[in-house]
Amino acid sequence: MTMSLVVRDGERFGIVAGSSSPAVAARVAHLRPGVGAAASQNVTDPTLGTSLLERLAEHGDAERALADVTGAARNEKTIEYRQLTVLGRSGAGFAFSGSRTLGTHASATADGAVAAGNMLSGEHIPRVLLDAYTAATGELEERLVTALKAAVAAGGEEGPVYSAGLAVVADVDWRVTDLRVDWADDPVDRLGELLDVWLPQRDDYVRRGLDPASAPSYGVPGDL
Repeated sequence: MTMSLVVRDGERFGIVAGSSSPAVAARVAHLRPGVGAAASQNVTDPTLGTSLLERLAEHGDAERALADVTGAARNEKTIEYRQLTVLGRSGAGFAFSGSRTLGTHASATADGAVAAGNMLSGEHIPRVLLDAYTAATGELEERLVTALKAAVAAGGEEGPVYSAGLAVVADVDWRVTDLRVDWADDPVDRLGELLDVWLPQRDDYVRRGLDPASAPSYGVPGDL
């Protein structure tokens, strides 16, 4: 019930996801500055995303990290319900879809990117995500939202999408962008609207974390 795209852009990592389930990004999106990014979806176990990043932090090899995590879970058999993607500091992304992945499911990988989905309208959707992201222009966040919009327009999931989320990490120890629409009839469009509000202020909020004395005020009561 989820489609997602994980990308690397220089030193930054980003993820965008949409789902028929509520609050998709709260469970699916996993990123660590300087390390990589992962998605844990389908019948979701969020701890697997954390485990993928821990393995990446240890050795930096995305393919090995995926093999480590899926191999360790084999004895539990629950891994067959999971769909995972992972991307490190170099090379291509990697994907895993267990034998119990729901509905039509697929993945697509490229250097610096990996897309996957389940309960899809067709197996073409992950490739649409990748191709639309590659063709898009603008800030990383804008390209990710453009890709998700293209996937929805190409058929998206088998049913309606009700939640969407976007997250990016860069060169600070927190998510420089972390936007979610947890339940709406048009979550992807609303995510785009939210990004329009957020993006002009993003770097200022990083400055607030690093150097509050130089950070601009936005004129609200009690603001700096």
